[in-house]
Amino acid sequence: MTVKVRFAPSPTGKLHVGNIRTALVNWLYAKSLQGVFVLRIDDTDLERSTKENEDGIRNDLTWLGMTWDETFKQSDKFDRYTAAAEDLKAKGLLYPCYETSEELDRRKKIAQSRGKPPVYDRAALELTDADRKELEAQGRKPHWRFKLSGGRAEWVDLVRGQQSIDTSSVSDPVLIREDGSFLYTMPSVVDDVDAKITHVIRGEDHVTNSGAQIEIFLALGAKPPEMAHMPLLIGADGQGLSKRLGSLSAEQLRNEGYEPLALLSLLSKIGTSDPVEARESLEQLALEFSFSKMGRAPARFDENELNGLNAQIVHAMPFEMVKPRLAKLAYGDQATPEFWEVVKGNLQSVPDAALWLAVVYGGGLTGPDLDAEDKAFIGEAAQLFPEGEVTLTTWKSWVDAVKAKTGRKGKGLFQPLRRVLTDQEHGPEMDRMLLLIGGDKARARLIEAAP
Repeated sequence: MTVKVRFAPSPTGKLHVGNIRTALVNWLYAKSLQGVFVLRIDDTDLERSTKENEDGIRNDLTWLGMTWDETFKQSDKFDRYTAAAEDLKAKGLLYPCYETSEELDRRKKIAQSRGKPPVYDRAALELTDADRKELEAQGRKPHWRFKLSGGRAEWVDLVRGQQSIDTSSVSDPVLIREDGSFLYTMPSVVDDVDAKITHVIRGEDHVTNSGAQIEIFLALGAKPPEMAHMPLLIGADGQGLSKRLGSLSAEQLRNEGYEPLALLSLLSKIGTSDPVEARESLEQLALEFSFSKMGRAPARFDENELNGLNAQIVHAMPFEMVKPRLAKLAYGDQATPEFWEVVKGNLQSVPDAALWLAVVYGGGLTGPDLDAEDKAFIGEAAQLFPEGEVTLTTWKSWVDAVKAKTGRKGKGLFQPLRRVLTDQEHGPEMDRMLLLIGGDKARARLIEAAP
């Protein structure tokens, strides 16, 4: 059997970290077994789905490296869903209901007040043909519910182990709205049957839905796929997704300079027994993937961990790989391999290089706010700055001379010099930075900062 999975985003918004994790686990599982990864666009909500969002989803997955083997859109399959619905109606498993949302809410509240579960009471099954005609004459249009068996839907979950849902404890799910549009449940099952999906991998918030969907698979004469329900993501504080994390989109992460493998390494390892470490490729992550490593506790997404992984990847990037991205930054077309080797250890992301590009290749800096004593110190240091070209030994020999002349040492010696030459209190080693800045630019900055 060839493993075949699907990722099914809705183009009503952008991909966020939760979506990305679901796509990633599906992709890793398929590729770990030489399987097939299907991208299904769930665009049955025609009013809210947009071409822009669909294109964005495809672009985001491509940026992340999760290319798909097959793809299709639900909006191309309405005739197929209608045929499936007619099949279920003919079998007496899809029945019309006429209650309004207000009436259903009232019934739920009454049931809860009596200590009963808020399960739909199937009152619509008691309606006669005459009752239905009268309701429709009043202008009511039916929504359609799938009639659950009332038995137990069971499966062995790849994450949660043996699972069992008592379908008598949940309401018959609505499959078709009053306006004739399809809800998620039935089209998803039909698509899985048609595409021959072997494994459905998603968040544990779908566990109860799976009970109903298993019965729909069987009602349509199909074998249900295997299932895996992953623990959900939580924030670093251990609480539910924060507002920022919940809206953290792939597009935003890309614009902020995060590397795809930093994000993928984090999302593939949190909530598992593997250490959270940067990996060199998606293929390596696939080789290491196993549901047996996935725990039952929620997966904790910590942006600080993401930042650390991103920095680790950036520090290992060769100049040729990063050169085109540097060229998009101010002064970046002047960057050299030597520049990259000097500054990359101080970067968290590639765009962070913009600061050091300005320091090395830009004109005048903002300049530090020095007190009178430090300005006088810089004046003496400027007089001692050597003539001619700067070399790798210039910084040490110059600082030694300044130290001997002024008697300063430690931070009092180094910090004012660094701040005048780079406008920063921290950064790369100054002997190498001074070589990049050059003698003429260094002298000009010292003279400008002197009293």
